[in-house]
Amino acid sequence: MNWDDVRIFLAVARTGQILAASRRLGLNHATLSRRLTSLETALKTRLFIRRTNGCELTAEGEAFLGSAERMETEMLEVQARLGRTDTQVAGTVRIGAPDGFGVFFLASRLGTLIERHPELKIQLVPVPRSFSLSQREADIAVTLERPDQGRLISSKLVDYTLGLYASKRYAETNGLPASAEDLKAHRRIGYVEDLIFTPSLNFTGEVMRDWNAGFEISSAIGQTEAVLAGAGIGILHSYIARQHDDLVRVLPEITIRRAYWTTFHESARELVRVRAVVQFLQDAVDEDRAIFS
Repeated sequence: MNWDDVRIFLAVARTGQILAASRRLGLNHATLSRRLTSLETALKTRLFIRRTNGCELTAEGEAFLGSAERMETEMLEVQARLGRTDTQVAGTVRIGAPDGFGVFFLASRLGTLIERHPELKIQLVPVPRSFSLSQREADIAVTLERPDQGRLISSKLVDYTLGLYASKRYAETNGLPASAEDLKAHRRIGYVEDLIFTPSLNFTGEVMRDWNAGFEISSAIGQTEAVLAGAGIGILHSYIARQHDDLVRVLPEITIRRAYWTTFHESARELVRVRAVVQFLQDAVDEDRAIFS
């Protein structure tokens, strides 16, 4: 299989148009189309549905896309070992992040990165689980702990805090506890305990021995919404809770401290697109660091 043909496939898949891909690669439109047909012939399958207004990946094309991107990554790694690196911020970068940080903080800021690098595609996967960077479930992971195993490169992104919060309506109706012991008399919101995938998410143990929430939600954003609705008292990310005027701090002397880390596989060290995204994450946090204090 000709690598240049695979590179053409990736350009068409990312732009959605043969003409746009030919401009990006500096190839004649007819030549690019012929090379794409050559690849389909070699693979004995149709990769695109070609229309006058663009190209749409077939099911086989979607399946081949993942393989083509892995080939691209391996090719760039070889070039890096030979002293060459990719100089263009282009291609796909998948970021795995906890939903609080991913949905609340990153989702509204990543558009700036796309505007800066139009040929870069970002995939944000804000789910509360661990990621296999070696198996490319994510290119960059934002984690709650610094990984201590594997060929991974990690750096601290930012420290943040959590605290107890309730809605003003809940406080007016039920009053607020004067001590951690008094929390037992209040409705409590927390994570689904058997789905906690890292000890760093066991916030409740730092407040009281048996939290025993009546309402469990495996989502930081979901817990915030439940507290806002007056369902009970919850341990929320302070950088999220402070954005809601309807929330009040409960037992402010209780503060839980955590940190976010950025992590990627060392094989991606020389990939400009990965380095660019990691730097953007750090710059975005540095710009708004005050909200995490």
